[in-house]
Parts: sequence; structure tokens; C-alpha cells
Amino acid sequence: MKATKLSTLISSMRFSSAASSSSTISLNPSGRLQQTLAGSVELKGKALHSGKLSTVKLLPEIAGSGRYFEFRSGSIPASIEFAQESPLCTTLMKDGIKIRTVEHLLSALEAKGIDNCRIQIENESVDDHEVEVPIFDGSAKEWVDAIEEVGVSVARNRGGESVDKMVAYLNKPVHVCKNDSFVAAFPALETRITCGIDFQQVAAIGCQWFSWRPLHDSSFAKDIAPSRTFCVYEEVERMREAGLIKGGSLDNAIVCSAEHGWMNPPLRFDNEPCRHKILDLIGDLSLVAQGGNGGLPIAHIVAFKAGHALHTDFARRLTMD
Repeated sequence: MKATKLSTLISSMRFSSAASSSSTISLNPSGRLQQTLAGSVELKGKALHSGKLSTVKLLPEIAGSGRYFEFRSGSIPASIEFAQESPLCTTLMKDGIKIRTVEHLLSALEAKGIDNCRIQIENESVDDHEVEVPIFDGSAKEWVDAIEEVGVSVARNRGGESVDKMVAYLNKPVHVCKNDSFVAAFPALETRITCGIDFQQVAAIGCQWFSWRPLHDSSFAKDIAPSRTFCVYEEVERMREAGLIKGGSLDNAIVCSAEHGWMNPPLRFDNEPCRHKILDLIGDLSLVAQGGNGGLPIAHIVAFKAGHALHTDFARRLTMD
């Protein structure tokens, strides 16, 4: 065995041994400084479920502030503490105010290293107590493009000092499940996400698996961010009757019919639906973040047939100890 491989194996064994009796996660230095945006970004678009127009402004924030939303006169941290179960999206709620469909935006911020960010959001209805983040084309691409255009800078605290970014390391295996759906994670030396979906009733989707890890700064932008949300055509009417996807169209989702296959090809990836599940999972796990530190843990995370409710259950499980 080569010396480098032996050294890696020994390090892995030591890591596993040291972690075996500890709490679920521990915060360790990431080797990076906390970051924020180099300038402000403003985007406007239609919401997927309400169909209303909303405007989002992303602004730089000082180190230690983390990511948080402002709507009307209220403020809601992008934290698992305020996550609420809701159909087909992730919702944050505090003091009667709701911010819906936060997952794509938070996925982009987490993956691009925007640890501290003030997110102002408004919609066209002045009396609403809830608002929804725009869907755009159903992916995180527009958020990523906007972040890359304005740039990233080191976040500094009120004293003008930079702050080390901490990241959660998983110390022992953990899982949540419901029927045959699950999210599990295992201690590892780097972050990896493996995702599986199974749509036996829709042949064009079928069973898919994809495994991804952030090899470089552009990995998310290239491999995950462009993947769009998807739905089964035969379920569209039921969702609309439930008051969902009022703003849904072939422009902001890829739609697949059990009988006729994809209705708005081409796909951006052969396994685009599976990749989009990873996009959602990153956004939901970003809610673990506290005080400008990383949300996505250093672990091998494996999800199968999971949705937002199971993702957020898993995030809560990580923060229980």
C-alpha cells in the first residue's frame, strides 16, 4: 500500500475511534474565514405555489450574523428552529410571519459560501402575513449567477476583525426514516451526498441514483444548481386543487407524464430529477447553520425517496445533542 493511502487510512481510523463515544456533531475549524456578499443583489420573480410576484434583495452582513430573512417588520433566522412542515417546500415561520419555498435560495447561499446574509423579501400584497421566494426556472441557477456576479468577500465583525468559519463534523451514524424513505449520514473525512429516487409508475424517471461531492468551488454551479424541480403530470390537478403550484408552468419545472414521458425536454442532465433532490437537501440542511458557521456537515449523507419533511427532521436530529 502506498504511503499516502496508508496515512489516509490511519487518519480515518483515528477519526472514527475518537468520534465513536462523542455527541452527534462537533464544530471544528474549516480552515476558512466567514464570508458574505461583496455587494447587494436584487431579483424579482413569480412564486411557484402562490403565483404572486415577489422581490428578494440579498445584502452583505457582518460576521456572526448568519443568514436571515426580513419581511414586513419581522425577522426570521434561516434556522431549523423556525422550520415548519409544509407541502412540497420548506417554510420558515416566526411570530405569525411565514417565508415559503426557501430551499433553492438557501442551497445556493450555503454552497457558494455566503455564511452571513440579510435577505429582504416583499410581495405585491401589502396585507399578506406570508411571502414566497421566487421559483425562476425551478433551479438555483439564477441565484448562483447573481452571487457570482456580485462576488464574495470576507465577513468582518463589528470590531472589523475576520472570524474563523466552523463546520459540523458528524461523529456517529444517524438516520431518520418514514416507511421506505430515509436520510442517513455516516462519519467521513469530506462531505458527500448520495441521493436516490424511485418513481416506478413513471418509466421516464424510474429509479435514479447520483453521488456528488464539492470537488472545487464551481462544482455546485456546474453539477447541481442547474437541475430543475420536477413533477408528475398526472398529479398536477390534485396539487392545484390543494392550493399548490398556482404559479407552476413548463417554464419553471420539468414535467413528466406516466404515459407520454417528458413534456418539456430536453433535460439538462440524464438524472436531473435526482440531482435536484440534492439541491433541495443542501438547502434544507443549511438550516443547521448557526452564527455564520457552515450548515452542511462533514459526512457522507445518503437519502432515498426523501422530501422536505424528512430533510428537516434529519436536520433537527443533527442538532438534538
